[in-house]
Amino acid sequence: MEEKNYYAVPLITMAVVTGFIAGVFGSLLGYTVYYLNFTEITPGVILAPWNGGWKDGWAGILLAALLYGLVSILAALLYYGTLRKRKSFWWGAAYGVILFLFVFLVLYPLFPGTKSLLKYDINSILTGLCAYVLYGVFIGYSISYEYEEFIYLKQLKLKQ
Repeated sequence: MEEKNYYAVPLITMAVVTGFIAGVFGSLLGYTVYYLNFTEITPGVILAPWNGGWKDGWAGILLAALLYGLVSILAALLYYGTLRKRKSFWWGAAYGVILFLFVFLVLYPLFPGTKSLLKYDINSILTGLCAYVLYGVFIGYSISYEYEEFIYLKQLKLKQ
């Protein structure tokens, strides 16, 4: 009897793809809210170690989006390794809040030109927090859904 492959893409690969997409779209969302003046925190802060006016143009936006995509893969793998079995979207929201606090309380000294979290205005803080919560929910819900789908298909395969 021929064995059917019900799940063609490994879960870890789905987590990597989810992380990359979340990072790219999250950074583009960050640029959008920055240009609409909802926040004074630019996603271009990831390009702070490099010099040049190109950082403020399309090349800088694209490079920053790709860099956030790559960094976001690590965040997605961390979620995959620790919380993939959690079904509620609240876990993703909490993960987003934790990432927000980690970035703005621990990592901010690594980037020249950034300030401590409490030195930003309330609009910047709330906009950033909401963006991170949305980011965490996207990663968490996507990875948890794929995990549950994998378990379901695995059980379905065992019943046959």
